[in-house]
Amino acid sequence: MSATKLSQLAETLIGSEIVSLGAAIKEKIKQGDKIYNYTVGDFDAAVFPIPQALENEIVNAYKNHHTTYPPAEGILELREAVADFLAAREGLTYATNEIMIAAGGRPLIYAAFRAIVDKGDKVIYPVPSWNNNHYVHFTEGEHVLIESKLENNFMPTAEQIQPHLKGATLLALCSPLNPTGTTFTKKELSAICDLVIAENEQRGANEKQLFLLYDQIYWTLTFGETEHYNPVSINPKMKAYTIFIDGISKAFAATGVRVGWSMGPKNLIDKMKAINSHVGAWAPMAEQKAVANYLTQTENIDTYFSNFKAAIEERLQSIYNGFIQLKKEGFAVDAVAPQAAIYLTIQINLVGKKTATGKILATQSDVTQYILDEAKIAIVPFYAFGAGKDSSWYRLSVGTCKTEEINEMLEKLRAALSQLS
Repeated sequence: MSATKLSQLAETLIGSEIVSLGAAIKEKIKQGDKIYNYTVGDFDAAVFPIPQALENEIVNAYKNHHTTYPPAEGILELREAVADFLAAREGLTYATNEIMIAAGGRPLIYAAFRAIVDKGDKVIYPVPSWNNNHYVHFTEGEHVLIESKLENNFMPTAEQIQPHLKGATLLALCSPLNPTGTTFTKKELSAICDLVIAENEQRGANEKQLFLLYDQIYWTLTFGETEHYNPVSINPKMKAYTIFIDGISKAFAATGVRVGWSMGPKNLIDKMKAINSHVGAWAPMAEQKAVANYLTQTENIDTYFSNFKAAIEERLQSIYNGFIQLKKEGFAVDAVAPQAAIYLTIQINLVGKKTATGKILATQSDVTQYILDEAKIAIVPFYAFGAGKDSSWYRLSVGTCKTEEINEMLEKLRAALSQLS
């Protein structure tokens, strides 16, 4: 008997490579292996708990029985708090009817794609990047991939984007970028904004606009001299064309609390709200009440950011220094200096090497498996984010990293590399 035929979308949807890798990791742990798991874009709550003040607000909200349906666009108190938070910390001015709340960033991205992209519409996005390929697939858009390069810290450039803008409906960008932990410079983002404005200004009245989806969910997590830039602050004309994706998930290590927000043109926000009302991906009422109260606690937030960012930066910098030391010792590894988010971009370039048992590492997939088997290190290859299968670059996430294990992990990697010939 043949398998039941399902929709074209269901039959062609690609599963997450990270989830598949996670299954292999869980099996190794089950067998008793200690795995240094740097695959998940999440936090170990024992290492990085949410702010205590936010936790208190959530508990109080449930005690006060805030457990009913929220409004489709999010409660007014939270939208007001978000508006004030953005104005104070990023210089962005949005009215409450230009802000929408949802259960994290994902339903907001989905609603934006659904509101903007028709079947066959061109969607431009860089690779590596997180999940753009899946959202384009959901909407049956035309994939237009920009292969980012090391010399630009794996961020797409205006020069790369410009040839593809004619007829495009959506340009999907993220900064700080998942998976690389790198950011746009002010100069490069400004050049991209100029292109988007020029493209829109030359389109006819009956043509669809070109929108910029700007995912800045990691914008509070920048390190050293790195600064976060956004399109609307750089050029106010971009307010008509930009839809932001933002929220508390990464800023406050609150991935499971599920409160995100979008800011954008009112007509687009209204359509996204209508889409999300049918999907039902609202942030829970209690969490909305809690976040609304927490975002006004400036001193608590400043203290949390100071400690949280220092802890993330320490881990990123320690692992980066370890990789650079291995590179100096002659091993075929490299890393990009950390700029932002919870990710380090690393290179493990071992294709063609022979293991101690005589096996040739013929593909990058073989390299990934070797590092997992021999060094007990789990990392995500860039090809899981749309890059070429032969890319030797990886995302290393420190959200579950314990500082006391970093040197131990690096020694295991050195030993695994030393076995190759």
